[in-house]
Amino acid sequence: MTTPELRTGTTHPFRPVDRTQLSDPGYQAFLVLRAAFTVAPILFGLDKFANLMTYWPKYLAHWIDAIVPGSAQTDMYVVGVIEVIAGLVVFFAPRLGAWVVAAWLVGIIVNLLSFTAYYDIALRDFGLLLATVALGRLAVRYAPAVLTRRA
Repeated sequence: MTTPELRTGTTHPFRPVDRTQLSDPGYQAFLVLRAAFTVAPILFGLDKFANLMTYWPKYLAHWIDAIVPGSAQTDMYVVGVIEVIAGLVVFFAPRLGAWVVAAWLVGIIVNLLSFTAYYDIALRDFGLLLATVALGRLAVRYAPAVLTRRA
């Protein structure tokens, strides 16, 4: 089913929400995953600056801290910016953003497996990785391409 395009004078068309899809379980799953992987990275990214949820530098592998310049907290500031950007990419371009977050989660899993105490968190993040892959696959069907070619 195609959705109507409204020309807005921008480089890509505006597509209103197709309310007929709201009863589709696949579309519902897409919306839930898109919302989760927009909000969670943004909140966790912002918390890297405040350390309210936890003290984030304790999760940084020592070997990574040794090769990245600055302190572990400074590294967490960079991580926080990347996570906020990743969440925004999921919101605006879920077909791309899902894979950005998936790649980021692979990095987090490698970091956590470097420790002896964080295997449980690495396993949880592996589950999140699988969910981002599902979002990426659902986005192919339910999220319009960011740029469209005009004939």
